[in-house]
Amino acid sequence: MAKPSAYSTLAMKLKAIGFKLLPQFLGLAMLVLLWTIIAEKNSALPSPWLTLLEAIKLFSDPFYQNGPNDQGIGWNIYASLKRVAVGFGLAAVIGIPLGFMIGRFSFMAGMFNPIISLLKPVSPLAWLPIGLLVFKAAHPAAIWSIFICSIWPMVINTAIGVQRVPQDYMNVARVLNLSEWKILTRILLPSVLPYMLTGVRLAIGTAWLVIVAAEMLTGGVGIGFWVWDEWNNLNVPHIIIAIVVIGLVGLLLEQALVAMARAVTYEETGA
Repeated sequence: MAKPSAYSTLAMKLKAIGFKLLPQFLGLAMLVLLWTIIAEKNSALPSPWLTLLEAIKLFSDPFYQNGPNDQGIGWNIYASLKRVAVGFGLAAVIGIPLGFMIGRFSFMAGMFNPIISLLKPVSPLAWLPIGLLVFKAAHPAAIWSIFICSIWPMVINTAIGVQRVPQDYMNVARVLNLSEWKILTRILLPSVLPYMLTGVRLAIGTAWLVIVAAEMLTGGVGIGFWVWDEWNNLNVPHIIIAIVVIGLVGLLLEQALVAMARAVTYEETGA
């Protein structure tokens, strides 16, 4: 049987890529068409073309500085990402070990499960006034809101992962008289990693949502404050640009974590 030529192989690959990208292209085209129709009916909403021209102008100099309240969109995105990184990092440092302890020890589960059940449904923004009261400043209060909304998915998913470790593994560890450290590093961590990374993905998405809303309320530098400031200036094209940027940044954060999950977990759990 003759092997396919290099040309036919390339054609097959391009065809496969085309079939994969075509639905995405059609979805975006439908969104732009719907946007154009609504803009034609409502003069207050800028058209896609006008918004694109504003975006080109905006991103031609995204890091300008004309004072503390007049900075480019690049600085605002950077400020928001810094807050998310600090709050999310603190939540991971505390939440993941706590999830391991809750999943491993029934006493810890009995102690913390009522607290988690009580506090998890509370909106993250409801914690913002507490942060302002305790820290007396908007910046740490926003980080506090990120922390409190990020910690629950990591705690819960990590604990579930520990509880779902096959009992046979634990029986073998007991027979071999393994130390708690070896149980953690040799058995629990590899088995729990897919669950833990799922919690991390959920947490980073929630954190990015919350920081935008928190910055609208606290002010200062940040993409949320930038959106609110543009609304006060009635600059609707910039608001739409900010919405797209927020979505793209959130997508990139999630895809980065998906790539990390695929690199360190089994293929069936990395999707």
